[in-house]
Amino acid sequence: MATRKTTGADDKRGAGSNPAADMQEAFTQSLKGITDRMQDLNLTGTAAALLENGRKDIEALVEANKRSYQGLQTVVQRQTEMLRNSVTEWQEAMKGLPGQDMSANLSKLDEMGKAAFQQALNDIRELADVAAKSQAEAFEIVRKRVSDNVEQVTQLLQQGSGRKK
Repeated sequence: MATRKTTGADDKRGAGSNPAADMQEAFTQSLKGITDRMQDLNLTGTAAALLENGRKDIEALVEANKRSYQGLQTVVQRQTEMLRNSVTEWQEAMKGLPGQDMSANLSKLDEMGKAAFQQALNDIRELADVAAKSQAEAFEIVRKRVSDNVEQVTQLLQQGSGRKK
């Protein structure tokens, strides 16, 4: 029968100790605390709530995306109308210029340029308002979902801690 020689390191660890087994035991003990807490939860109700929550998240994202897209479509349509109106106004103005004298033409062009610049500023404000409104609506949908998620998690945690008492 062979005898095993021990070293100082063996004495510190304890006879027959295995570092891999010790790490596994520590890992298992930490998981045990988590599983004990999970056993207190009604998993059927919790799983259904989580599934429903995921469905609502997806619906909220789809709705937010839809609002953003509708806002973008409105902006593009409005830009197209604005451009079409500007081109039409300039074409009409140019038709009347050839028969007049040069100073009257320059005066009219100057006046039209100022009016066009002011109209462009008004159009930019309008488009910015439309875009901001659609983005605010989309953000509000997502913000509401996040708030609902926080509330639901808080309720689940309160239910779980209430059962242990």
